[in-house]
Formats: sequence, C-alpha cells, structure tokens
Amino acid sequence: MPLSDTLHSVLASKGWGVFSVAPEVTVYSAVQQMADRDIGALAVMGPEKLLGIFSERDYARKIILLGRSSKDTTVGEVMSYPANTVTPDDTVEDCLRMMTTYRLRHLVVVEQGSAVGMVSIGDLMKWVISVQED
Repeated sequence: MPLSDTLHSVLASKGWGVFSVAPEVTVYSAVQQMADRDIGALAVMGPEKLLGIFSERDYARKIILLGRSSKDTTVGEVMSYPANTVTPDDTVEDCLRMMTTYRLRHLVVVEQGSAVGMVSIGDLMKWVISVQED
C-alpha cells in the first residue's frame, strides 16, 4: 500500500538532496533560485545545521502582503522556523497527516542531523497515484 511506503522509497524515486540557501541571501535571490529550479521551497542552512525553510508562502505573506522589498530583505528575516522535519523512515501516510494537520506544503527530510531531502505534498500525492497505477 502506497501510504505505508517510507520516504526512503519516495526519495529513491524522486532524488535525494535538498536545495538550500543561507540566511543572509536576499529574498529576491532565493525566489529566483526557486523559479529557476521550479520548486516551491528552500531549506535555510547555517554553517552546520538546518535553520528553517523559505517557501512561496513566506514570500507571499511576509514580503508581498507587508509591502517589503525582496531585494532589501534577507531570507533569515522571513523564513519559517523551525523547519518541520521528518526522517527517511517516516511513512507517506504520517507525512500527509502532518502536512494536513499543520497546513504544511513542504517537509525537510533529516537523517543523522543532516538535511538529505525535501518532499512536498505534491511529491507525496504523485507517489501515491503512481504506486496505485502500478
């Protein structure tokens, strides 16, 4: 059953790795990076740890609606923190439940203290549909 599959399986198919940005990067640069990669969120990384997450939702609510300048605001000023994290051993069902309960669109996958991937609600739904089709 696809809901009992783990994120390890999802990431093996989708790809491991996480796109990230430093907290001192401008929001404009971060949004450009998301647009270039066609992704909706970036992990915000400090020297050795995950600090938070910056998403399209953060941009819309904390920059556009508040009339701030994306070129004069750093990601660290508007990121969501702490980032919601899961492990590769968590199930698709657990992640979907967490996303629904807390109204999240992205989860950072952490293993042994390091960010190793990121999944969106779209990634998980795509996984469920593809497994059901097989």
